[in-house]
Amino acid sequence: MNKIDLKDKVAVVTGGAQGFGLAIVEKFLASDAKVIIWDKDKEMMSSLNLGDNVHTVEVDVTNFDSVTKATEQSLQISDSIDILVNNAGIAGPSFKTWEYPIEEWQKVIDIDLSGVFYCCKSVVPHMIEKNYGKIVNIASIAGKEGNPNAMPYSAAKAGVIALTKSLGKELADKNIAVNCVTPAAAKTRIFDQISQEHIDYMLSKIPRNRFVKVEELASLVAWMSSDENSYTTAGVFDLSGGRATY
Repeated sequence: MNKIDLKDKVAVVTGGAQGFGLAIVEKFLASDAKVIIWDKDKEMMSSLNLGDNVHTVEVDVTNFDSVTKATEQSLQISDSIDILVNNAGIAGPSFKTWEYPIEEWQKVIDIDLSGVFYCCKSVVPHMIEKNYGKIVNIASIAGKEGNPNAMPYSAAKAGVIALTKSLGKELADKNIAVNCVTPAAAKTRIFDQISQEHIDYMLSKIPRNRFVKVEELASLVAWMSSDENSYTTAGVFDLSGGRATY
């Protein structure tokens, strides 16, 4: 395994108790970082046994007050947040746009887009004060290309890409990098939320003819979070198995 140097860095990973998030947490730990998991699933977090360099904070990323409290609690655990990975998200159910339930649209937007904004809004002032930070937002190939029957998810992830570019430009004169990654789908619990027809559609669009592995995403995120990534900001890193057309 290639080793990324994150020694003495403190990373917050949202949605870090499972799926992409947990793989990122494990990669960060292997790279000698200290990790604070932000997740809504208290039971899932309590079942983790990842060692002394992991702390957990219960948070609802759709609620800015909850995010603010989580930031304060994290800064009590450690005096800095060097890395923020905005990973928490849901897929939402599969419907045509004109049939999509409004409450389900709002749920996806609240978690997948507003949650990223709230976490950045809360943590960035601390990074500015420290004049250091790495922010990695987990977007999706759906945000580039738009998946049918997944309009809210596609729209939210396109918003994450635009948010990344805007915030990266705003912080370009600081020692803070803001980038995002646009992975293809992976076989995680998020598949439980979508139809088999939609899963088959996504696979059919990937030239490598397989879904991305969570470990592959984690490796890229670890490098993006390291000081080896010293120049790129407001960037979008493709991890789509050849699907992306731009």
